[in-house]
Amino acid sequence: EVQLVESGGGLVQPGGSLRLSCAASGFTFDDYALNWVRQAPGKGPEWVSAINWNGRSTYYADSVNGRFTISRDNAKNTMYLQMNSLKPEDTAVYYCTIQGYWGQGTQVTVAS
Repeated sequence: EVQLVESGGGLVQPGGSLRLSCAASGFTFDDYALNWVRQAPGKGPEWVSAINWNGRSTYYADSVNGRFTISRDNAKNTMYLQMNSLKPEDTAVYYCTIQGYWGQGTQVTVAS
């Protein structure tokens, strides 16, 4: 059974940083690319970032490029999202996703 468990969300002031983690199990982790997707209140899902199987190729939405960094540790079956220079518009539930599976999400709130 595929399981994705996000953590690391919270309340942070504008300009602050957070590091999200996604712990995965139930599949061969280093066989797959992974994604972060977010959903703000009242809005549809927005793709944020992706990373290929070995971490050497990364991709970002324009809205986060230069502020967020995606990474993975295949030895730990874990993916990360380092978020810097956070803005109020980054407020959302952040999900890790793979092949149609989603975790339960972690809430990120950026407010002063």
